[in-house]
Amino acid sequence: MVKLTECPRDAMQGIDKFIPTASKIKYINALLKIGFDVVDFGSFVSSKSIPQLKDTSKVLSGLELSSSSSKLLAVVANERGAHDASQYEEINVLGFPFSISEEFQLRNTNTSREQSLETVKKIKDISDFSNKKLRVYLSMGFGNPYGEEYSSDIVLEWGCKLAQIGIREFAISDTTGVSSPVSISSLFEMFSRELNAVEISAHFHSSPNNWKEKIVSAYNAGCRSFDSTIKGYGGCPFAKDELVGNISTENLVGFFADQLSSPFDQNAFNEAMKISDEVFE
Repeated sequence: MVKLTECPRDAMQGIDKFIPTASKIKYINALLKIGFDVVDFGSFVSSKSIPQLKDTSKVLSGLELSSSSSKLLAVVANERGAHDASQYEEINVLGFPFSISEEFQLRNTNTSREQSLETVKKIKDISDFSNKKLRVYLSMGFGNPYGEEYSSDIVLEWGCKLAQIGIREFAISDTTGVSSPVSISSLFEMFSRELNAVEISAHFHSSPNNWKEKIVSAYNAGCRSFDSTIKGYGGCPFAKDELVGNISTENLVGFFADQLSSPFDQNAFNEAMKISDEVFE
């Protein structure tokens, strides 16, 4: 069966104009009625770094969770953020961005990869103590725009280091949309072979015309968990291409119609699609 993670946090975080808290609450509540396995709803990071998500705690307080089967994921970038997020019983999963690119890790968390490895150890302790899962995003998983050395072996090397400290869930991320079917198949097969005790998700950025080949490649290599956003909103500014965004959820829903692990409410999905036009106008 296929798991889907809807990522409104990723869709919203790069938007300069502040989205009213009430609009975020309305939209995420609509998403919680659909039946996604996970909703990546916000982040506990510095408001200077991501001002769009400075109201994550307020958004959380307005969410209607009693009738939702979806788990909530919040991204954290350091111990302080992990402590802040772990105070909320409603949050089920903490997400940490670990970049294969040293340059991107420094830009994203102001720490090197080795320093970030130590941070992950501490966040793992925090998540264990608060009974939460920890998902590590392996960003720049298929290359980087900085001219740094890259290979699938380097990605696997860092994956193994993280697995050695107890990480059991990874999201391999194509941050800049550069992955190809061949590179996806190779990397996911390597992880399945060498780290078969961990769960691997796919977080791809893509242009609208090549999403399917990426999804098929990951699926055929054993991946059964995918991240996406309604209408493909979001993406990475480093891609420098307005057509490179997230995979569109409606594409995945259609493609995996008979394989979704949770009951999927199509009417609720259609309503959320309408609300998304208000949020991302």
